[in-house]
Amino acid sequence: MKAALAVLLGILAGAASGAHAQAKPSVIRIGYFVNLTHAQALAGRANGAFEKAMGPGVTIEWRAFTAGPSAIEALFANAIDVSYVGPNPTVTGYVRSQGEALRVIAGATSGGAALVVRNGSGIQKPVDFHGKKVASPQMGNSQDVALRAWMRANNLKSRDKGGDVQIVTLANADQLTLFLKGELDAAWAPEPWAARLVHEAGGRIFLDERDLWPKGEFVGADVIASTRFLREHADLVKKFLQAHVELTNWINQHPVEAKQLLNQQLQKETRKALSSEVLNDAMARMRVTYDPLRASMLTSAQRAFDEGFLGRKQPDLSGLYDLTILNSVLAERKASPIP
Repeated sequence: MKAALAVLLGILAGAASGAHAQAKPSVIRIGYFVNLTHAQALAGRANGAFEKAMGPGVTIEWRAFTAGPSAIEALFANAIDVSYVGPNPTVTGYVRSQGEALRVIAGATSGGAALVVRNGSGIQKPVDFHGKKVASPQMGNSQDVALRAWMRANNLKSRDKGGDVQIVTLANADQLTLFLKGELDAAWAPEPWAARLVHEAGGRIFLDERDLWPKGEFVGADVIASTRFLREHADLVKKFLQAHVELTNWINQHPVEAKQLLNQQLQKETRKALSSEVLNDAMARMRVTYDPLRASMLTSAQRAFDEGFLGRKQPDLSGLYDLTILNSVLAERKASPIP
């Protein structure tokens, strides 16, 4: 009897050990763009701040995107849990899912986008955009909506709406190539691509998007989480936001070191470091912040609705934000909460 009991206990112990060995560590999958407007993601990748915050037993999987709509599709497909993304794809994703798929959990950057025109395009004033070819990174992304709203305000129409301005959607790297070839007249681009178009491709800033906003403040990027992940893994979201807030403060307090770190990561991911002129110019048009700048997001949403990206019915965005965990992190640091 004792021998049989010993064998049984041994089998159970072995089974428990095997189950423990097969158990997968917790994973958080983070989306981001290789843009300076996603500075915390780049800095955190470079110095391991997120891995340090998560601690042992938690694996971080990073996934880079070139524009917001692609990140939203990945979140819909349960391929990412948290992502840095622009305002218009955020709102579009929220509306498409009837408020079920995602929540804004923090801000990331303010500013960081500009309308750049190619020298030789003949563009000096808004009326000169008639008959021109203008690029945005992706249909319905933040720069695309900003471009269309600006055109509407200046009595310009795209070809698909009966006008004569050709809007093309191109990855930022392709915009740079076409600028150099003289095959693109203008582009609404995020940083550092706007600065690269100026310093590397014969462009000039026609409009800094900050000039369109009160006090020059508008949400360039925010942080979203899937509602499922937020509900099931609030502990990991909190650790993520602790690192995010810490990185935000560090970048603001150590601008010289931050630029170096960001450039190192850009070089690692794109195989090309930015020149000091491009880096300084780009960073001068943006500010990192964990404040999601709610008012500007809602204005962006209205513009997206006006351009037909959010359906025929005015969307209800009352549940878009969940800043509970962010404010918990800020309270621990004795920082002011975000309303």
